[in-house]
Amino acid sequence: MNHSLMSVTAAALLGLSATAQAAEPLKIGISAEPYPPFTYTSSDGEWTGFEVELGMAFCEAMERPCEITPTGWSGIIPSLKAGRIDMIMNSMSITEARQRVIDFSDPYYFSGSAYVAAKDLTLEIPEGLSDYVLGVQAATTQATYARRALRDSVGDTRLYDQAEQVNRDLLAGRLDVILADKIAMIEFLQRDAAAGYEVKATAPRHEAFGEGIGLGLRQGDDALEADLNAAITEVREDGTCAALSEKYFATDICT
Repeated sequence: MNHSLMSVTAAALLGLSATAQAAEPLKIGISAEPYPPFTYTSSDGEWTGFEVELGMAFCEAMERPCEITPTGWSGIIPSLKAGRIDMIMNSMSITEARQRVIDFSDPYYFSGSAYVAAKDLTLEIPEGLSDYVLGVQAATTQATYARRALRDSVGDTRLYDQAEQVNRDLLAGRLDVILADKIAMIEFLQRDAAAGYEVKATAPRHEAFGEGIGLGLRQGDDALEADLNAAITEVREDGTCAALSEKYFATDICT
């Protein structure tokens, strides 16, 4: 066979391989358990929400195709490290503990944490929690805060796999108070079923809550981190992030 033809053919195949690899969609890992209004399924079964739309805006800014990849929250970091997803975009706080195993983009929003209970329940927080049952979602910054700062204040702390399980048990009377993401509670308190509930207090700034919300990345994935940081800056500065925030929260939560 003509060696020059072989070289041309090999080069063409390599070029096709590189093009196919470049076109491979980035997999955005979100929790398979809905977390409205950040991530949830619409009536047609498609994933949507603030972070879904914002994630697609980041990908558009990077000029990269992306696809939403639902993953169980408890296994989302292992899935990232194993290469089943390329990034985590699910209101994940940038904390020292997580930074030991994964990297993060720049933060794209910061949210405090709120205590929610029935309007007719008088609470002194945290001093008056000793006679009450507190609910939090496991593997969250709220759970870390409860363990570190509320251990001696709360009578009983119950951990749940999913945020909606916490909400449902509060509404069912199985919990007296919950500690959850303040912004997520905006959506919860707008529900008809939650008309009798309110934010009682907000948790103070604490190292357990981290440095804001960022995209989780594999350690050493420096090129993607740089591209995402540039995209975060672009989407924030061109008003896209603020517009999506107003759409879902009626306020601007973008950093």
